[in-house]
Amino acid sequence: MRVNQLAKLLDITPDTVRFYTRINILSPVKSKSNGYKEYGQQDVSRLRFVLSARQLGFSVDDIRQILGEADKHESPCPMVRRIFDERMQEFEKQFQEMKRVRERMRAAVRDWDGKPDKEPTGHMICHLIESFASEHQEMK
Repeated sequence: MRVNQLAKLLDITPDTVRFYTRINILSPVKSKSNGYKEYGQQDVSRLRFVLSARQLGFSVDDIRQILGEADKHESPCPMVRRIFDERMQEFEKQFQEMKRVRERMRAAVRDWDGKPDKEPTGHMICHLIESFASEHQEMK
């Protein structure tokens, strides 16, 4: 099958198929009769795997490593568990930081409620941000 057929089958864009071809995750064969790239069932399976892995947060580099293990006929499952655990820890840190940012934003909204608008001066651009930052520096 050709790029457009594979893309339609997996409900993705042809550019997505081309991207994974360009980075050598997919290995289509060039047709001798017309020069078009032809994708086989192995490409369909690999691309389904890639799309599933991306939905779980695996990076392209992670996926290359996992496919490398599978291509050597070795179980990539231990690597998948290790990488996924690392990604979960990173995500948890990011999530906690986002919660802290959300709380600072909520505090800013409460703090700014009822404060007047002021024009910038040579020493101040927006008193809401500058006063909030200096008043809440100890919250870090």
